[in-house]
Amino acid sequence: MRRIGYLGPRATFTHIAVQTMFQQDEHIPYRTIPSCVDAVVNGEVEYGIVPLENALEGSVNLTLDYLIHEKRLPIVGEIVLPIRQHLMVHAAHIDAWEQVTTVYSHSHAIAQCHKFLHTKLSDVLLETTTSTASAAQFVKEHPEEIIGAIANELAAKEYGLHIAQPNIHDYNHNTTRFVVLRRHPQEEEPFEQHDGYKTTLMITLPSDQAGALHQVLSAFGWRKLNLSKIESRPMKTGLGHYFFIVDIEQKMDDILIPGAMAELEALGCTVNVLGSYPYYLIK
Repeated sequence: MRRIGYLGPRATFTHIAVQTMFQQDEHIPYRTIPSCVDAVVNGEVEYGIVPLENALEGSVNLTLDYLIHEKRLPIVGEIVLPIRQHLMVHAAHIDAWEQVTTVYSHSHAIAQCHKFLHTKLSDVLLETTTSTASAAQFVKEHPEEIIGAIANELAAKEYGLHIAQPNIHDYNHNTTRFVVLRRHPQEEEPFEQHDGYKTTLMITLPSDQAGALHQVLSAFGWRKLNLSKIESRPMKTGLGHYFFIVDIEQKMDDILIPGAMAELEALGCTVNVLGSYPYYLIK
């Protein structure tokens, strides 16, 4: 049985991703993204699963920055999970959801349910928590108060809450990408099923060279390598110094991607492979 670390606590969206893809393994929650990454580095767990990007909120900068600047681990897999938010109350207040005085949740979840909160619960107090799961736990521990939490279905089951209003999120197409990290790349893939492959590169441009980014994109373009994402992040060495994260919709091959990397290096760029891995879309 493998040990799988993930960003906790239990019943978060990360936990759902882990339960779906690593059903037969031991699941170990960690309080923060760095502590989960460190657990992989230190050999406490075989894999670590942390969020990388949300379709509405954008990249999880802490994940990117920690992997780039602190603990460089290869990405060996990706899980894409639909984000469905529900309003839940204590079982003692099943029919009183419209009377809740306060709604608790993570700041991102509150933002993702703005329309519902504005139209249905415009007068309630909104309190942020460290996770959607901790919001559900707080409601469970305060049955005397008519309060609610915004969280996922697993949190409702975990803490015995009643889903008073399901699917209160503003957008039905919201998803989150979770990356699977390991100390060393491996030939064996972390999960059997997949919907495709990606290769992620970190590219640092030569300083003060006009048209450098255009040349980088051209190296992929004429080879017909499809880029699903390109994002800049600060190098943390001063204003105007950036590196780029590029996702290629293809597994590392022997010709096209190595050829593009060689062309970029000839232009004076520094190129690092962060991973070439399978991804799976949870329905």
